[in-house]
Amino acid sequence: MLHRLLGLLLALLCLGSPAFAQTRVVLHTELGDVTIELDQVHAPITAANFLRYVDARRWDGVEFYRAMPGGENRGLIQAGIRDSRRLFPPIAHEPTSLTGLHHVEGALSMPRLALGTAQGDFTIIVGDMRYLDAGPGSAGDGQGYAVFGRVVEGMDAVRRILAAPTSPTEGEGMMRGQMLSPRIRIITARRMP
Repeated sequence: MLHRLLGLLLALLCLGSPAFAQTRVVLHTELGDVTIELDQVHAPITAANFLRYVDARRWDGVEFYRAMPGGENRGLIQAGIRDSRRLFPPIAHEPTSLTGLHHVEGALSMPRLALGTAQGDFTIIVGDMRYLDAGPGSAGDGQGYAVFGRVVEGMDAVRRILAAPTSPTEGEGMMRGQMLSPRIRIITARRMP
């Protein structure tokens, strides 16, 4: 009994510790609200980058423009800033091999081209897509993409976006047929109090 009480007390102390503090953001989209929790402990650079866009209200009006189905109950949706004047400078890459985070159901990830080029796009993962993690078997340069948070409420809205109509002709290369038509707008993105 004493061990259980001490364990509970320790857990409560840890939850109040700044090292365990996580910031939540609500994305109010045209297809419903999505509440996300950013992992500022394991992916501090990428989470801070996302919050910088939230605080500057630069996600407001941005669109989910891509829906990539990935098999049975899997895929990803992608939103991003298309106006280069609204972008902040690129950030350093935080590979999943260092953060310990993974591309699993509800993960938020930061797309990039080369290392250190991620800026104003993000994806939300549906299902398990660990081939996007860094390491052997990862596509491209093997460094994967930076996971920096997860959806805590609203996966139903994420799935509605993934299932939304796409254009059969828009997009280049492997993204042909993955461009949402019409795009789905993020009305606001705000920190939760």
